[in-house]
Amino acid sequence: MNGAAAVADGSRGAFSLDSTVPGAVPRGYDAFRDEWENQVGAAFPLPSFTPATTGGLRARTRVARLHDVAISDIHTASSLQTATPLGDGDDDQVWLHVVRRGAWFLGGLPDRSEQTVSAGQFLLRHVGRPFHFETALHTTTELLVLPSEPLAPLLGNRSITGSADTAEVRLLAAHANMVHATVADLNPAGVHAAHSTLIELAKAVAWQRFDDAEPLLAPALAQAAKELSDRHLADPELTPTMLARELKVSVRTLQRAFATSGESPTAYIRLRRLEEARRALTAQSGRLSISELAVHWQFADTSHFSRAFKKHYGQTPTEYARTNGPV
Repeated sequence: MNGAAAVADGSRGAFSLDSTVPGAVPRGYDAFRDEWENQVGAAFPLPSFTPATTGGLRARTRVARLHDVAISDIHTASSLQTATPLGDGDDDQVWLHVVRRGAWFLGGLPDRSEQTVSAGQFLLRHVGRPFHFETALHTTTELLVLPSEPLAPLLGNRSITGSADTAEVRLLAAHANMVHATVADLNPAGVHAAHSTLIELAKAVAWQRFDDAEPLLAPALAQAAKELSDRHLADPELTPTMLARELKVSVRTLQRAFATSGESPTAYIRLRRLEEARRALTAQSGRLSISELAVHWQFADTSHFSRAFKKHYGQTPTEYARTNGPV
């Protein structure tokens, strides 16, 4: 199934599918539905979709389940649209949409008739009945389906919306990414810990704050800082202080979170900059000079860059480019 990787037991399930490449996954919707039913299960029934959706679904999906939580990363090259009628089912769940690109159109929410979640926004709400939704073409969304009991009392009849760049959403998204990457290898204790952290971070989104002293959240905090760093590696303002400010924690709290894996924010930033500089040295086109690379990746000067590079890779940048560059 074009790289579909699946794992399932009583506490977890996972799969990935990519039907965006023509012919890669025949019957794209049927393949997705079958994997969903096998790996995610009856607790998360799929809605009925329009014939246009089921007949020509082109989407890249990554799905994981931990007990009563389902996490989906969805990129749609075609549109998703639910069919009518929806029926009178009971969907006593909490849904979180984090839209990175495009738009997700929702109808029948408890506190309003319809709502659009645009790129860069999130929506958290309690779902008590089936509802219509539709996506724009080329929409990228992280969707979490969560149990009602720990979250519905925090929401009442409200729908909570805001920027996807809030610290709480960043931490939840970072933890969800770690679940996707590790779910196949988690033992029962790991499944329990990952699930508990998901619930606590979803509560943090509802509260719009989190307990930065909670040890359970340290891995998610470190991962969120890494993902934020990766998007700003060429920025001269990238420092542990900037990361702490964006994630609404103290620098000391951030350093403690990194210490759980035996590194520091500063060391992570330096290593990632060296990695990107190394890739640039062997680029097929548009190669920068050694001095230009030093400036671009925020090293103090060419000498500093060369010393750091040789210490890590055993060769100077010039030597590495000569032996590993394009022929």
